[in-house]
Amino acid sequence: MNNTLTNFGKQTLKDLLAQCTDGQQERFKQMYCFHNRSLLINEAVDQMDENKIDWAIIQCERTIETNLQKGE
Repeated sequence: MNNTLTNFGKQTLKDLLAQCTDGQQERFKQMYCFHNRSLLINEAVDQMDENKIDWAIIQCERTIETNLQKGE
């Protein structure tokens, strides 16, 4: 993937994760950074496989939408 697109995707993902709960961020690290869950969420995003960014963004968008519907 193009570096500019990868960096944009990672920044988008960081922005979305900032809107998630701590528990949801921990779940993200379980799914995408299971080998080193002690990383801060932004560090976990920086180290994730670029091929997984698109799906992770979709998951975060859905999670935020659900949180808004539930009033979280």
